[in-house]
Amino acid sequence: FDQQWALNNIGGDGAKEHADLDAIEAWKTTKGSEDVVVAVLDSGVDYNHEDLVKNMWIRPTSVPAYQDAELGTINDINGFNSDDVQADPMDDNGHGTHCAGIIGAEGDNGIGVSGINQHVKIMPLKFLGRMGNGSTAAAIEAINYVIDRKKNGVNVRIISASWGSNSNSKALEDAIRAAGDAGILFVAAAGNDGSNNDRWPHYPSNYNLPNLLSVAALDRADALASFSNYGVKSVHVAAPGKAIISTWLGDDYREASGTSMATPYVSGVAALVIANEPNISMADLRKRILSTVDKLPALEGKVASGGRICAANALAGKASNHLPH
Repeated sequence: FDQQWALNNIGGDGAKEHADLDAIEAWKTTKGSEDVVVAVLDSGVDYNHEDLVKNMWIRPTSVPAYQDAELGTINDINGFNSDDVQADPMDDNGHGTHCAGIIGAEGDNGIGVSGINQHVKIMPLKFLGRMGNGSTAAAIEAINYVIDRKKNGVNVRIISASWGSNSNSKALEDAIRAAGDAGILFVAAAGNDGSNNDRWPHYPSNYNLPNLLSVAALDRADALASFSNYGVKSVHVAAPGKAIISTWLGDDYREASGTSMATPYVSGVAALVIANEPNISMADLRKRILSTVDKLPALEGKVASGGRICAANALAGKASNHLPH
């Protein structure tokens, strides 16, 4: 936990004190809930990882197995693999496992790291293969799976999507819109090209949808990370995304950087809010995250909200300028 500056930044070594999500303060209100399910749409998740295993979603017996349009019944006991629907969503890349730990690595267990939620259920969706590539069709299939599970009584409220490209797909946009109609927030990485998404669009983060949040990355000094995309119209919020330590394949832990790491922090804060207010609507949840940021001069004109997400503020339901600027 001491190395997790995103949760509690004590400054020093080029870091800025309080350039964090204010997790310690937030955890006084809630450390998350097992009733909240977050889908990680990525390369799968190592669901046997020592620091994740207790927070992994397993399909309850009350929920029927998934019916695939072409292949019939899929045994989705651990989640869904649209890269290879006969297989399970075990991660063979590492990226998805890293994102999952940011959202919900178990806390207070004496090992590894802590997610922003110490209690949560993570639903792994694998559409990216071992090399980290995947098709738009597989992404859509996985989103449709989440919508179906929600309609079958699974309280899956958030899809965390740490990937993207410059190719625009109407079908993908429609799938994300349909997720919104089902009450699911879609949190998307803004991309790592250091460029302005208002000028050079990046998808899915650039879709102008009422259920989508696009996320830029910050470093430990509260500056926009050099690699992070931005865009005052198309990128909404920023979160820590540089030198982030989290879970990796085979009970390992690794440091990584990218808007890929910032995205699950936003998904995780959204999950904390739902844990505290189970009946909050998707629209109000999105508004809450945007309206309770800590405003940062470095983000003015760079992201729509002008700020970094703050877990404590989001739970309190109001912005506070508790940072000495």
